[in-house]
Amino acid sequence: MQRRNLLSIALATSLLATGAMAQSDKPLRILVGYPAGGGADIVARMLADKMKDELQRPVLVDNKPGAGGRLAAELLKNAAPDGNTLMLSPIVIPVLAPLVFSKLNYNPATDFAPVLHATSFHFGMAAPGDAPYKTLPDFIKWIQANPTKANFGMSGAGSLPHFFGLMVGREAKVDMVAVPFQGGAPLLTALAGGQVESGIDVLAEQLEMHKAGKVRIMATSGAQRSKATPDVPTFRELGFPAIQAQSWFAIYAPANTPAAAIAAINTAGNNALNKPDVQERLSKMSMEAGGGTPADLQKLQDAETARWAPVVKASGFKAD
Repeated sequence: MQRRNLLSIALATSLLATGAMAQSDKPLRILVGYPAGGGADIVARMLADKMKDELQRPVLVDNKPGAGGRLAAELLKNAAPDGNTLMLSPIVIPVLAPLVFSKLNYNPATDFAPVLHATSFHFGMAAPGDAPYKTLPDFIKWIQANPTKANFGMSGAGSLPHFFGLMVGREAKVDMVAVPFQGGAPLLTALAGGQVESGIDVLAEQLEMHKAGKVRIMATSGAQRSKATPDVPTFRELGFPAIQAQSWFAIYAPANTPAAAIAAINTAGNNALNKPDVQERLSKMSMEAGGGTPADLQKLQDAETARWAPVVKASGFKAD
């Protein structure tokens, strides 16, 4: 009897080990709701490359562009909560989209499980390179004297740069008109050509033209100056302490994913973000490594929602 019990235990242990091995051999898929080559894709692939060794399993990036990232969000919602599917998401998916769409095909509060805050990055407010105003205070004086030209370009209506620009106008006591463009490249082309008086976009998008003198970054949105533009002051430095904002990428899993799976991925992600080569590459992209626990990401998401909800409401903007 004792021998039979030992054999049964050995068989069960073998089966469990086989199951665990099969699980670890199955690829971990990271959904990215944007095309290959963009910021989200680059960050996802950087993390995937490091996490595969930590998790001892393949980690693949699966680009699913469409509907401003909402297609990937729906795919995550419908994925099995088995620890094999994640999504790298910008702030717009869990925070802004629920504020600007009357109907969404997902609910971040009930369909997603937070895993890891991946990176943070800031915005720059730029002027045409040959504009008569050289600094933010000069720009504000100029548009106060020329109210019909008080505008800012941004890459996409309903984006964080959109609402950040409205915040700038409110704090500067100027009625700023938002001019949407289909992406950062068209915005920068129009800005360099003087078709808009200012432009707000992710700082990394503006750097090349700023260095070439085609546009001039007047202020950045972080709490401190960006390492990429140490000569450019922040809004806070220029007397606007309320004008501060960051965007970010974060990793989510389907709701009801086992806590053990989330913990393992969170640990692997934190270890990846702490690697010097990852931090150096992020710095070159004008990004900062995130990190922390799933609870930290939830707190960040809740704080951002509370901050931007009144701004969005005051704008009256709806995406549908």
